Amino acid sequence: MVDPTPPKANPLLTAPVARTLARLAAPNLLGMMATTAVSIAETAYIGRLGPENLAAAALVLPLIMLMGMMSAGAMGGGVSSAVSRALGAGDTDRAASLARHGLVIGLIMGLFFTVLLSGFGAHLFGLLGGKGETLRLATVYAAVVFAAAASVWLSNIFASVLRGSGNMSGPAGIMLAGAALQVVLGGSLCFGWGPAPRLGIVGVGLGQVSISILSCCLMFLMLTSAKARVRLKVFGPLNSEQFMDILKVGAPALLSPIQTVGTVLIVTAIAARFGVQTLAGYGIGSRLEFLLVPVAFSVGVAALPMVGLAIGARDIPRARRVAWTAGIMAAIGLGVLGLLLGLAPGLWVNIFSKDEGVRAAASLYLHFVGPTFAFFGMSLALYFASQGAGRILGPLLAGTLRMAVVGFGGWALVAHQAPTWALFALVAAAMATMGLATAGFVAMTPWGPRPTKGQAEA
Repeated sequence: MVDPTPPKANPLLTAPVARTLARLAAPNLLGMMATTAVSIAETAYIGRLGPENLAAAALVLPLIMLMGMMSAGAMGGGVSSAVSRALGAGDTDRAASLARHGLVIGLIMGLFFTVLLSGFGAHLFGLLGGKGETLRLATVYAAVVFAAAASVWLSNIFASVLRGSGNMSGPAGIMLAGAALQVVLGGSLCFGWGPAPRLGIVGVGLGQVSISILSCCLMFLMLTSAKARVRLKVFGPLNSEQFMDILKVGAPALLSPIQTVGTVLIVTAIAARFGVQTLAGYGIGSRLEFLLVPVAFSVGVAALPMVGLAIGARDIPRARRVAWTAGIMAAIGLGVLGLLLGLAPGLWVNIFSKDEGVRAAASLYLHFVGPTFAFFGMSLALYFASQGAGRILGPLLAGTLRMAVVGFGGWALVAHQAPTWALFALVAAAMATMGLATAGFVAMTPWGPRPTKGQAEA
């Protein structure tokens, strides 16, 4: 059924763009910063257990991060895009039905991660270099964390439905409360604080699982509430057209986190050939890149439903205005920080190392790469806006281009025994290339609604 209320009545279709983006981004930023703080706290907990525990966590962490990026930013973006476009067209029943289809996708993907890591975790971590006690701890830790992978996927899918309807504060509030509780629960189960048992790294994993299940349940209650803008009904018909409406954006977007991690791994492998100090310096710099993602993510996720609603309402000029405003905001936010650290790298570098060679390499990295963080922020924000428009191919091609520049350029630098500064200049050039290519693809790609089968019949 199509909502009789004119689509323009939705405030996200009429409110001032920049002010609305800032208002929607603020709670997302707080939630993402809280999640980052939890990661730092849990690393500190595991570090106190000894080097083998820390090495085990290092083997598992990339897979945890990959699952989070896939469920929240990639497939979650596909869900938000489809839901917001349906709402923009005034079709609330379709939005609710899409939420149910997203639930099914989340369950399937969660079960896939559980089977993969529970059944083949030991073999996978062995291929990554895990041996002896480190391999055993990594396998046990992964088995605990990924046993409840479905709850992680569902909580991120549910959050995406809520964000797609314009509700940013609900998921952010749950993230903030969950982060605070996870720090306490993880520490208690790790070290045996109070009446809790001392479980070591398994306790940290149980803390993560407990909070993901709790968050999933709370967001499920929000979506099934009578006050929900998009009310989830678990039982109902499923059809391939609505699965495809989500997957046409979410499935290709799964490549984005793989590109991000893959680019870092390629540069890491190249940096290792330049020496230990260069490798360590790049490690410090790349860690900053990952920590900057939440800033751009918060702006991009705010732009996604605004673009989707505008596309659904056939207001293409507003959709593009939202996208470019978000890109500029993210570019300014990350660009200012990048310029600051490029001019004063010690503010970041000195936190992690006292070795003069490592500090020099990390400072050199920030001198070259810091100013290009603006392109990184713009690219990420436009990536999410493109999800809202259902046109994700351009940003994915830009990410592939960045990886190609790093890979082929790095091979040439190693072959010609180039100096360290040349590697970091290459990383900066690749980041700028991705940002400019993303902007170019977005500018050239026609935006507009593709009529769905249900809408055509209506």
